[in-house]
Amino acid sequence: MSTQKVAVITGASQGIGAALVVAYHKLGYAVVANSRSITPSGDPDILAVAGDIADPAVGARVIEQALATFGRVDALINNAGVFVAKPFTDYTNADYDVVTGVNLRGFFEVSKRAIAAMLDGEGGHVVNISTSLVDHANSAVPSALAALTKGGLNAVTKSLAIEYAARSIRVNAVSLGVIRTPMHPAETHDTLAGLHPLGRMGDISDIVDAIVYLENAPFVTGEILHVDGGQSAGH
Repeated sequence: MSTQKVAVITGASQGIGAALVVAYHKLGYAVVANSRSITPSGDPDILAVAGDIADPAVGARVIEQALATFGRVDALINNAGVFVAKPFTDYTNADYDVVTGVNLRGFFEVSKRAIAAMLDGEGGHVVNISTSLVDHANSAVPSALAALTKGGLNAVTKSLAIEYAARSIRVNAVSLGVIRTPMHPAETHDTLAGLHPLGRMGDISDIVDAIVYLENAPFVTGEILHVDGGQSAGH
């Protein structure tokens, strides 16, 4: 088995995911980067695997290609996510399928395969990306499908952390406020900043720093780390 550690990152083509590819590469990891539209990298330590993570076959293929190319999986960051804010009664079946497809089904398939690879190797670390709307609902941001799916990720983070604690696999989550990414048009930034007690949106670097901390924190598992400008504490 190769001694170089390997990180798998979903939603890796832009925003937080793209920054995580850079961060893990700097940590010395080989990186398997997945998104629907990812383009090949010229770096031999970065493998791009295109595909919609909501498709169960894609989650399986990402891990299979990681093992075929690099021989191991040490970290998985479930960064791919979909957020649709609507009044609950306005959600459609299509909305439900899209949000649960990426946030839950996508998590399930790739995580199951990654954990199996970690069990065959030297253990590892799974990080799930959640939202502080799970803990601190906001009447200005109706988000029942986010609560339903990301609340499930919070719960399974603790469940898997305990299930695999004695087998050298840690599982943590990072619970986000609103982060300045391409998802949010510039004209919405002032309004979104006001949703946080600290009075600003989060930066991508805030989230990357939190995930790198967790990666380097061997005594931390089952943790839901809020990086949300104080949202989960109150408003």
